[in-house]
Amino acid sequence: MFEALASGEITLDIAKAFGATSDQEIQARVFEQVSSAYYAPNPDSIRRMVLSGTVRGSDPRARLVGRDAYFAAGGRIERELFDDDDSESWIDVALLESLAATKMEEQAKVLAAEQGLAWVKPTLDPYASHDLVEGLVRLPAEAAPLTEAELARLDELDASYDEHAAILEDEDSAEEAAAAAEAAIEAIERECQEIRARPPVLAPDLKAEAGMILVLSRDGTPVLQPVFYGERPADPGDSDESIEVVPTDGSSATRRTALSKRLVDELAMQRRDVLALHIASDPGLALDLIVFTLADADTHDWRARAATTLRGPAPSGPIIGFEAKDAPASSALAELRSGLDESWRAGDNTVARFDLFRALSDDNRAAWLGFVVARSLEASLNMTGERQVAFQDHLGSLVGIDMAQWWRPTAANYFDRVSKQVILDALTDVGGLELSSRFASVKKGDLALSAERVFAGSYITEVEVREKALAWVPEVMRFAAAAQEPTAAELDGADIDSGEDDQDQSPRELAA
Repeated sequence: MFEALASGEITLDIAKAFGATSDQEIQARVFEQVSSAYYAPNPDSIRRMVLSGTVRGSDPRARLVGRDAYFAAGGRIERELFDDDDSESWIDVALLESLAATKMEEQAKVLAAEQGLAWVKPTLDPYASHDLVEGLVRLPAEAAPLTEAELARLDELDASYDEHAAILEDEDSAEEAAAAAEAAIEAIERECQEIRARPPVLAPDLKAEAGMILVLSRDGTPVLQPVFYGERPADPGDSDESIEVVPTDGSSATRRTALSKRLVDELAMQRRDVLALHIASDPGLALDLIVFTLADADTHDWRARAATTLRGPAPSGPIIGFEAKDAPASSALAELRSGLDESWRAGDNTVARFDLFRALSDDNRAAWLGFVVARSLEASLNMTGERQVAFQDHLGSLVGIDMAQWWRPTAANYFDRVSKQVILDALTDVGGLELSSRFASVKKGDLALSAERVFAGSYITEVEVREKALAWVPEVMRFAAAAQEPTAAELDGADIDSGEDDQDQSPRELAA
């Protein structure tokens, strides 16, 4: 912390906030948390974290360790009047983190021995982060074949499905029978999905040097990700990809032709046009080339000449080094990234990698298409100014994003960093003046914490207010709804009433 203060990374006020406790272990833990958090900390947030830094009983780490082991190690738990096992506060976070890490490491060793793997890497995250798999490459694996018993069971389930579907389609079926049939169909679909979700099988010659990642699911269960990894092979030399203007006739002797620089360039451009014509005539190959080029940017040797001008880098964003690691959407995006099939990266060069990429299934190639496009998006907000990107609002409205499901306002990421009046206005939006007046005299720091509880749905209030609070997000975080299409009658009226002046209006003015 002193080094961060000296280098200007944190302010004097933030450093003072760490001094609210003399426990250096808590100071170090909170400093590490805020250093990797997606929000910029302020003194109030820091002070609250060092004084009351806890986790809930529903935290995956708490569920993994268990109350008995936590108590046996000297851990402490606090409960308020309406708390239950999920909402109670586990105080000794550093201890809990250590116990959880130890338990995951022990489980990783057991699984490595059971699976016959060289290693299993544990993590307390619900996904394999980029840092964890850096330097590794996915190994090709095939789904385990279905057994005779599983095939027979699928036939039974298919027959049962048809029987229950007939009940639902029969208009004379009793309401109770239809409800039972619907529940049975849901159970059949779940069982079929479980049977068809085949674990990957790795070739025996690769398994001895392969490894897997052990993640901690959101319900506190260690889960071995169904992906095999190996060490990335060393980059080959440049000799295979070097370009020489030395045509050969297949014999051991080479015949060198002296070509002028101008002629070399002209021939290269004509050869390019021949290739371009054939790619333009093959849309499937063209799409594969786009997706592969964007995806292979992480693997491509920067020293080698690029084959195309296609570029789709991930934007750095307006804040250098900012990464919303603990935001739900960011975690889900990282989880999606870790689920992509990277077996094609095992190729020694661009040619080999492209051929392996084209051999992937349609679904796996489509997943890469979605990812490489998604990671190219710029940061924007629903506001006027440089952060406004109207086209992203249009995309968000097309997808139908429910922002409240993916982002919730907390004291740390929002309320501590806006004025008291903004918080009171938000409370008025969901509960009217009756709700906001309850907090009018509350100090800003306490108000931010209370607002977090209200908008998390944990504050005791009317059902209608709670539902509104759970659906509320700041207007800037919403994706602006697209303008309604005019009806035929409205268009007819517009044709009658409008004059030539309307032709000079911009689309934005007409939409308004």
